[in-house]
Amino acid sequence: MSRPPLPPFTEQTATEKVRLAEDGWNGRDPAKVALAYTPDSQWRNRAEFLQGRDAIEAFLRRKWARELDYRLIKELWTFAGSRIAARFAYEFHDDSGTWFRAYGNENWEFDADGLMRRRLASINEHPIANVDRKFHWPLGRRPDDHPGLSALGF
Repeated sequence: MSRPPLPPFTEQTATEKVRLAEDGWNGRDPAKVALAYTPDSQWRNRAEFLQGRDAIEAFLRRKWARELDYRLIKELWTFAGSRIAARFAYEFHDDSGTWFRAYGNENWEFDADGLMRRRLASINEHPIANVDRKFHWPLGRRPDDHPGLSALGF
């Protein structure tokens, strides 16, 4: 299975890969998102270590069951060869209605078919007031005309 764009990345293809990842996560379909990773993909997400698509899918099911109305923006930080570094921010609320914004960085490594074989994520979050939310598009893909992280000053 091939998942273009493929490494080695250019600025254009790395930017496209980051946006495709953002679009996938904003779709919040754990089974579909997990297909972007190799069957034996290795993850570090905060202090949680995962290996393989089944573990990734289970993690995403748990994540989106508790992070409600999740909206994410990713931005390319840098790239080289088969690796991409991205930064991101996302907003969600919990089941009590408290809103949060999370910020983080991810380091990605891809195989020759464009599947992610390693994802290392560092994430911090904090509660925000409803009036401080910045991500207001309808659930799903971020509209092309919605500002990105840099334009929002993040």
